[in-house]
Amino acid sequence: MSEHYLNTKSTHDRWNRDLAPEIEIEPGDVVKFDCFDSSGGQVNANSTVDDFVKIDRSKIHTLTGPVAIKGAKAGDTLRVHVVNIQHKGWGWSSITPGLGFLPNRFSDPFLFIWQLEEDSTDSLAPAVVPLRPFCGVMGVAPAASGEMQTRPPGIFGGNMDVKDLAAGSTLYLPVFNEGALFSLGDVHAAQGDGEICINGIECPAVVTVRFTLLKNTRLSAPMLETTQRSRTTGGEWTIVESDENPLAAARRAVNRMIDFLVNNWEFSPEHAYLLCSVAMDLRIHQVVNAPLITVGATLSKSLLPLLKRPVISDQ
Repeated sequence: MSEHYLNTKSTHDRWNRDLAPEIEIEPGDVVKFDCFDSSGGQVNANSTVDDFVKIDRSKIHTLTGPVAIKGAKAGDTLRVHVVNIQHKGWGWSSITPGLGFLPNRFSDPFLFIWQLEEDSTDSLAPAVVPLRPFCGVMGVAPAASGEMQTRPPGIFGGNMDVKDLAAGSTLYLPVFNEGALFSLGDVHAAQGDGEICINGIECPAVVTVRFTLLKNTRLSAPMLETTQRSRTTGGEWTIVESDENPLAAARRAVNRMIDFLVNNWEFSPEHAYLLCSVAMDLRIHQVVNAPLITVGATLSKSLLPLLKRPVISDQ
């Protein structure tokens, strides 16, 4: 087994099966990927919202790679074990007009810079957000020829934003091209299931992974193996909504959670929205009680100061 290193000069911002690999490795080897934040280094710890609105959005999801794995062929499965993810002490979250889950409520640009400790951040007081870094984007080169933007995920992996892809987890990806041509990036120090404002805590990081190859396995789409769900413990607050349209139910639940945070802990609506994006989970509770689907917006109580008399009303 050998260990390799890729720096931030080894990057690209499009999927393309014709990209030349930055390195070729043996199955069983370990690679350390030095990663920009999702903006490709355009946002830094001193950026303002005025800086943010000027960034080149075509460079979003600057990925480190690709890595070719010797012997990988179409029909194989690439096993990617996440050994470690080390953030670099800061990150950012934003509101971008027209994007996110609540574009009608939040129509002005907004940028928030987080200072990150090893395992948590208290930048958005009084919340203390636990950190569990993961890669929002991990994937192999798609089967189709030509360039593909990195925002849509697919059967090749890509921008899945699955927060369980943290250290200790293993991702299985179908291989479509010789060498597999694996890349990763878009590291989030924390994120809730839903990523509602369109960001987690976006951050630069060094990601260490080990690659192995499963021959002739014919996996149809990504699969994930994990050992730990989250860092949060204790009880939760859950806002419940039901609707024939699960997106409508989810939007109502998120809006109510934002109001709950504003009313009880005096967050601004913008800060509450960002907190929901990096720490709140959207869950489907039932799909069998036709015609309605029930959705919950859930936030761990461990993130916030204890409420003696919570303000429940959201009317």
